[in-house]
Amino acid sequence: MKKLGILLFLVLCINIPNVMAKEAETLGDLRREYQNVLNKQKDYNNKSEQAKNEIKNKEAAISKAQEELTIAEHEEEETKLAIEESNERIEQLKLESEKVLQYMQQMQSKNAYVEYVTGSSSMTELITRLEAVKQVSGYIQDTLDALEEEIKRNEELVIELKAKQVALEKKIANYQAAISKLNAQAEEYNEFALSLDEEVAAAKELLDANVKICKETIGKTDDSVKLADCSKMPINGGWLKPLKSGVVTSPQGYRTHPVTGQKYKFHDGIDIGVSEGTPVYAAASGQVVAKVSRSSCGGNKLFINVNIGGVQYTTWYYHLLRFNVEVGDIVTTDTIIGYVGGYSTSSSHGGYDTCTTGAHLHFGVQKGYYLTNGGVKTSSVIVPPGFRNEVGYRFTSRTDFYR
Repeated sequence: MKKLGILLFLVLCINIPNVMAKEAETLGDLRREYQNVLNKQKDYNNKSEQAKNEIKNKEAAISKAQEELTIAEHEEEETKLAIEESNERIEQLKLESEKVLQYMQQMQSKNAYVEYVTGSSSMTELITRLEAVKQVSGYIQDTLDALEEEIKRNEELVIELKAKQVALEKKIANYQAAISKLNAQAEEYNEFALSLDEEVAAAKELLDANVKICKETIGKTDDSVKLADCSKMPINGGWLKPLKSGVVTSPQGYRTHPVTGQKYKFHDGIDIGVSEGTPVYAAASGQVVAKVSRSSCGGNKLFINVNIGGVQYTTWYYHLLRFNVEVGDIVTTDTIIGYVGGYSTSSSHGGYDTCTTGAHLHFGVQKGYYLTNGGVKTSSVIVPPGFRNEVGYRFTSRTDFYR
């Protein structure tokens, strides 16, 4: 059911553009982005019942086809058994026929047949005796013919049942192919993609935070207010590591999911192995634009917009044990933004995060300011600068920059 729920979401949203992918320059932009996400959620809710019914009908059709297939297989077995029984009866009748023929031959050789017939006391008895011999041999032949015809019909029925099974198996395969197609489309999406509820919450939180900032700094909150006038985004000259030390345990790119085993899932960042509770720093100075708490895949997630030499990026940090900043905060590279989780927060250890098996930080970067990374195309994601994108790459300081 969980898988069907994911497929349902993709059916409704797979062609909807990410409304939060455009850089917000004013409070009006943020309000419109929030409204767009609300509209997408409303559209989803309006269509969800119809989509659920379609999925339900498809499930019912698959179940019916499987039941029909089982019945056809059972009928085939019964028909084959009937053919075997008919063959046994034919063999038995052939033996009986041979015995009758042998008896008649014996009678004929000893003139017993003639004596049997001519020994009749009357014409009626003579006819009766002739008819008896005829009926015995005729019955055997008619029975053999009937059984052979029955075998022929059953053999034709077996062929029909086989064809029916092939048609049913093809029907089931078509349904499975449709589901596989949806899965293939889903592979183009981030395995950590945010749900609609998470997108709505993130957009609302960012809007509220910036309204508060603008009110406190310039005393205005109308749509025309520029975000740059309320809070100056710092410009960085380069990157630092988000941890003081660590080792890459899983690179960015397509991979087999370590928990579900699903192949070709896009991993939108690198996993850095480190002890749970280790402080996490901002890789560059910027503004916290979104927080997602206790997500079922990724746990506590934090998104920070940064500017490196005039180029805009979004950075994200997943599987956090807890946050240390709020949406709207301006952070520097010395700011502890949270703490590494991934072990106690893992569902395998009694937690809520199904996409982790041990303590680590998932760190990702993409070009452009994005309020969330739900539904972001893989082409916008880059390997975090300063990291070698391979398992085993180790660094021992925040300035240990790999080129």
